[in-house]
Amino acid sequence: MPGKRIAFTGGSGKAGRHAIDYLVAAGHSVLNLDLVPLDNSSVYTLKTDVTDGGQVFNALTSHFKSNGYTDPSPPGPPDVVIHFAAYPRNMIAPDNETFRANILSTYNVIEAACKLGVKKIIIASSETTYGVCCALGDVDFHSFPLEEDYDVDPMDSYALSKVCGEKTARTFARRFQVDIYALRIGNVIEPHEYATKFPTFVDIPAARKRNAWSYIDARDLGQICDLCIKKDGLGFQVFNATNDTITTKMPTMEVLKSQCPNVPITREMGEWEAPMSNRKIREVLGFKQDHDWRKYVNL
Repeated sequence: MPGKRIAFTGGSGKAGRHAIDYLVAAGHSVLNLDLVPLDNSSVYTLKTDVTDGGQVFNALTSHFKSNGYTDPSPPGPPDVVIHFAAYPRNMIAPDNETFRANILSTYNVIEAACKLGVKKIIIASSETTYGVCCALGDVDFHSFPLEEDYDVDPMDSYALSKVCGEKTARTFARRFQVDIYALRIGNVIEPHEYATKFPTFVDIPAARKRNAWSYIDARDLGQICDLCIKKDGLGFQVFNATNDTITTKMPTMEVLKSQCPNVPITREMGEWEAPMSNRKIREVLGFKQDHDWRKYVNL
């Protein structure tokens, strides 16, 4: 499969920079649309405020590098748009600003891509849509495993913005008959964080309830993006973007029975299956994780 021209919003962030590294290594050309430069000499960053619809339309028909002016004609739109730009959590900006910026940017990016004829769009949704990560107090999930047909019901503005983003994607996918895949991204782990974070994760199960004892290696998230690019014809889809296994020393059912004894289990789960299950991306996209946390953590 030849490489695609990809416009990637928010590529300078924690998740985006690793995903871009993976996509470039896979042979794709990437233009980063961000307010902050990306430390990657092979990827140009076009400073773009994605809450401004005019800037988004313009950026999606931009050269990918400054030497593009040597081409005989203006550039067309990219083959793929990946939208990660957002306030990545609550408490960075006031709640109403988090909601405004996140949903407006998602609308702008999807609308511009669709109206410019882009047929493949991938957006970042979130584990927070399952309603526990940023909930008030100690609340339970409705059931396990967390899968894509779950009745998402968040309490907070950030997660609400992600639910609205999914609905926006579904609307435009139906209207324009294009593929828009929303990734409910789990707790993103960079390579250096295994040594600093996972000792607490595996030793204190109660500390990981809000993340459903699940995670996504930032490099494996890049693989998921690449698999989404390769899989055409699915229309609107939601995919949990997580690694395979639970982040505890105890098997999954033991953890769920001890930490959430009143939450029903709706199907048989694998011995070490992550409660925020990635079964759909494995079965539909062919995802095979490269970075199981046990490779990097001494138990």
